[in-house]
Amino acid sequence: MLVVLSDTHRESGHGLSGPAFDAVRSADRVVHAGDFTAPAVVDALAEEAARLDAVHGNADDPAVRERLPDARVLDYGGVTVTVTHRRDGGTTGLSLFGRSRDADLVVSGHTHRPTVVGAGDVVLLNPGSHADPRGNRPAFAELEPTDGGLRGRLRDVDGTTFERFSVP
Repeated sequence: MLVVLSDTHRESGHGLSGPAFDAVRSADRVVHAGDFTAPAVVDALAEEAARLDAVHGNADDPAVRERLPDARVLDYGGVTVTVTHRRDGGTTGLSLFGRSRDADLVVSGHTHRPTVVGAGDVVLLNPGSHADPRGNRPAFAELEPTDGGLRGRLRDVDGTTFERFSVP
């Protein structure tokens, strides 16, 4: 399972609890779309994750920015995933970012609002924030490989699934 997080915005600790914490600990891989804020938060999450693939965000301090790239491309279950914190141009900018990297899925953060949008041939996923939702529901995403791509769901931090989606 791939767990997707973003926008932790803490000075220490990972801010995970309950089903969100359990998901991170049982995942093959964790992706974080930036805005940890401090290096101690990156370290705390890395200690819990089997593998952490992360990017920095606009609110990350210089030590995090030096440590993490602003974009990343990875393969999970035969699906090309690109990760960024944000791109100018909203949905169009994110779609172009993904297409320029031959991605099937673009993971982003910044808005703190959990959303999934099919934008033509690329799916845009923002997992929201598990620790600092800023008026949105606290959330994270889980994805699992299928024969034809990935099956995903957005979950509240209490474990309730509120949206299901697929990535072909």
